[in-house]
Amino acid sequence: MANVVVVGAQWGDEGKGKIVDWLSERADVIARFQGGHNAGHTLVVEGKVYKLHALPSGVVRGGKLSVIGNGVVLDPWHLLNEIETITGQGVEISPETLMIAENTPLILPFHGELDRAREEAASKGTKIGTTGRGIGPCYEDKVGRRAIRVADLADEVTLETRVDRALQHHDPLRKGLGIDPIDRDALIAQLKEVAPKILRFAAPVWKVLNEKRKAGKRILFEGAQGALLDIDFGTYPFVTSSNVIAGQAATGVGIGPGSIDYVLGIVKAYTTRVGEGPFPTELLNADGTPDADGERLGTRGHEFGTTTGRQRRCGWFDAALVRQTCATSGVSGISLTKLDVLDGFETLKICVGYELDGKRMDYLPTAENEQARCTPIYEEMPGWSETTEGARSWNDLPANAIKYVKRVEELIDCPVALLSTSPERDDTILVTDPFAD
Repeated sequence: MANVVVVGAQWGDEGKGKIVDWLSERADVIARFQGGHNAGHTLVVEGKVYKLHALPSGVVRGGKLSVIGNGVVLDPWHLLNEIETITGQGVEISPETLMIAENTPLILPFHGELDRAREEAASKGTKIGTTGRGIGPCYEDKVGRRAIRVADLADEVTLETRVDRALQHHDPLRKGLGIDPIDRDALIAQLKEVAPKILRFAAPVWKVLNEKRKAGKRILFEGAQGALLDIDFGTYPFVTSSNVIAGQAATGVGIGPGSIDYVLGIVKAYTTRVGEGPFPTELLNADGTPDADGERLGTRGHEFGTTTGRQRRCGWFDAALVRQTCATSGVSGISLTKLDVLDGFETLKICVGYELDGKRMDYLPTAENEQARCTPIYEEMPGWSETTEGARSWNDLPANAIKYVKRVEELIDCPVALLSTSPERDDTILVTDPFAD
């Protein structure tokens, strides 16, 4: 049976939540493999809106197993609040429907405090644009071998040892930033109080998923953020703190790379970005404010972050960047989302490459200073006056919209497998079923 990885192929906010939910109807397991609650997915199901941050998007589907893998960093208090909110909307969440890997690192209160203090102390031009939720510092503790993991909650002695090791690192950092030392006893008390509520969901995810795979079950792997925020292949240092690309799906849950049969890249029909960092096709006036086209994309696309509410920066579709991310994630096919936002534009532009110091580039260079100097090379296409919103077949699309989609396929060297024409689950045109055997 086919197992599918879903990755964002831009800077995130591509509409992964809807597509994962749509695909999860045919999956048996939906596994989140990286990131924290700094990302958010908005699902619209029969007019009801679900906002998810830590929970896999598959939880709104009854009868499915949702998994939080070891590649995720988890804020236990946020998770419990999110579970309470979602169950209040009529979604059943229990140990039968939600599983957390025992080796998942926990985001603790001091991680967020450190995250925010660093960002506030950063000099002009060095701010990352972090959400301040502690994701980066938690990943640092993971690789520094001082993280508190889910399994540690089950043993008091181990828990206290782990906390002491973490404080040996964090208290000197806090002193340098002018923050009071961590209250050790209060932190341990908090962890002991939350432990039974989290441990009820804990399991050896690697073992369960390998057994599911051998039994022929379909697994859908879900990431957060987008490939351009990958710690290695994104626009460093304005990136997230984990690997986002498809290869992380295997290590993020403990299942071999041979278990991945199809990689679906989610791609918005234009480009957006939240936070700092280079953005070659961003639509700006001379004073740095969004121009008329940028404002129109943002307004029509409701471009505000699910997690932070921050307004997203908007720009034309960047085929050079998407071609790059399709390569680094080994994308089999893309899901093109928010095509309807382009309705009514007289002319559309697609970035096909960049000019850097008089030289043409067909990819975004690695060096930060070179990325900042890249200017887009555009190809123009006629827009369409008809609506594409809610289209569910190719016959429902205007001719120029079809031409736009076909040109995107050519420029990114990757086929369109799905086409999304509204936030509603069923407003989707299926070209290739990623779960096809």
